[in-house]
Amino acid sequence: MLYRYSSDNKGKPIKKAVIYTKSEHNISLNNIDTDCLKVISHLRDYGFDSYIVGGAVRDLIVGKTPKDFDIVTDATPSKIKKLFRNSRIIGKRFRLVHVFFGDKIFEVSTFRSNVEGSVGNSFGTIDEDVLRRDFTLNALYYDPIKEQVIDYVGGVEDIRKKIIKPVIPLNRIFEEDPVRMLRAVKYSATVNCKMSWNLKRKIRKSAYLLSPISPSRLTEEILKIMNSGHAYDIISACLETDLYMYLQPSASAMMYENKEFEKSYMEHIKQMDELVAQNRSIRLGKKLTFMICDFVKTLTDWNKEISSKSAAGELYKKTWTQVRNFVLPINPQRTELEFAIRETLKALGVGIKIPKNAFTPKKSKKSE
Repeated sequence: MLYRYSSDNKGKPIKKAVIYTKSEHNISLNNIDTDCLKVISHLRDYGFDSYIVGGAVRDLIVGKTPKDFDIVTDATPSKIKKLFRNSRIIGKRFRLVHVFFGDKIFEVSTFRSNVEGSVGNSFGTIDEDVLRRDFTLNALYYDPIKEQVIDYVGGVEDIRKKIIKPVIPLNRIFEEDPVRMLRAVKYSATVNCKMSWNLKRKIRKSAYLLSPISPSRLTEEILKIMNSGHAYDIISACLETDLYMYLQPSASAMMYENKEFEKSYMEHIKQMDELVAQNRSIRLGKKLTFMICDFVKTLTDWNKEISSKSAAGELYKKTWTQVRNFVLPINPQRTELEFAIRETLKALGVGIKIPKNAFTPKKSKKSE
């Protein structure tokens, strides 16, 4: 085992990080995307430090092939952009670079300092960058050239012990970015790691911090949960820690009031996971059917016949509006929500043909 040192104010060497060699971390280069290796090698060729960072390193250590590879470097966004013609800078305040290889995107970020806290945007060093990471299992840096894992925070041991520990102090971690609570819950469900009692308690006490988070950001998190194949476990943990009421407030309220509704809702979430496991490219509308079907059942007596085409149109519009409000803050495309409603009604034995002008506002008569 190797160590990385730096100097204190008096020039005395102090141990900063543990360096795990290939025989100690057992990461196989075969599990790393070859284009990711090209990005890192290109940065190294021009004298810049660069590493794979975050969840990809965690997955590699436990023998999984990561879905995404994030890269961190000491090169600034403008320098990265000059080195890769197949790239673009994104973000207004927190600027990153996306490097494209066909349909693949590699996110390359610059080391940040913590002078402005863990959400600041000042460039820094790797020693500072690590202190901005949320949890120890995501605060590891992998050098695929030397095949070494650099660990400043004991993340390797925490992965092996299957525990989730925050890097940022508990009195700041969620105040600075409330979405980290959702990440902690997701990690506990997807990588089989446990949260400590103190961490769970802090999340429950801080759940209200999700309230002002933008609907677009919450929608992104909900979609990640739906696409994970572990939605049942994640939503169960969100219910336990009072987070789900901010992701799906209407569903949460109905579950708290009616245990039968909760049982059926969660059973349908489990069925969604099974379908996602079989086909990860399944359309959003199909996934939404599992989330709305129990709610739609409560809206009316669907066994009644629809007497006329106009009545069918009005019933559909009313159903659409109620379902739209039920899934908030999710804001899916209208076509996906319409698909979900049609499929749900079909399963209930109700065939409603959506009128072409169902959502077209009526023109007001011109005054004579």
